Amino acid sequence: MRIVISEFMSLDGVVQAPGGPDEDRDGGFAHGGWSHRFFDPEVVGGAFATALDEAQALLFGRRTWQTMAAAWPDRAGDPFADRMNAIPKYVVSKKLQAAELVWDNSRIIPGDEAVSRIRELHGTDGGNLLVMGSPTLVRTLLAEGLVDELRLVIMPVLLGGGKRIFPDDGALRALELVSAVAGATGVQVCTYRPAAEG
Repeated sequence: MRIVISEFMSLDGVVQAPGGPDEDRDGGFAHGGWSHRFFDPEVVGGAFATALDEAQALLFGRRTWQTMAAAWPDRAGDPFADRMNAIPKYVVSKKLQAAELVWDNSRIIPGDEAVSRIRELHGTDGGNLLVMGSPTLVRTLLAEGLVDELRLVIMPVLLGGGKRIFPDDGALRALELVSAVAGATGVQVCTYRPAAEG
C-alpha cells in the first residue's frame, strides 16, 4: 500500500486544529478553525474527495481518530461521510482499548508496534493508506521513510506556532512537486513525492 499524507497547513507549516476552536488547544493554541475562511469547495473539497476515493484504508493517531470518530458517524447519508464511516481504519494508540473503537471498521495498532506494523501494511499490495491530521504519527512516518506522497492544502495564513508534521532531525529529504492547484481563496493544493536520489 502507498502511504499518502493529506494535511491542511498554514504558510508557516502549522497543522494544528484546522477544523474548530476546541479541536486541539495543546500548548495554548488559540487559532482553532483557522482553515475555514480559506476553504474552496471545488479545489479543497475536490482534493479531499479524491484522496478518500483513492484510499483503501485510513490511518490515524489516537487524538485525530477520536476527533473524527466523534464527528463522522452522525453525518450518515452524505456520500463523503458514508465513505468515511465504511472504509477500514487503523488507529495507532498506546491507550485505546478494543471496546473503545466505536467508529465502524476501526482497528488498533499498538503504539509500541506502530512502525513495524505500518511497515508491513506499506509492503502489501493495494491502494492508498491515507493519513489525515495526526501530526506526531506523520512526523514518525516521514522520519522512517514510509511516506509515498504528501498532499498539502496550504492556506495563506501565518499562525506563529503550533504542531507541525516535519521531522527536525537535521536530515535532508528532497521532494518532487507533482502537481499544484490554486483556489480562489489563495489556497494551494500541492502534491509532493520523494525525489529519486541523485
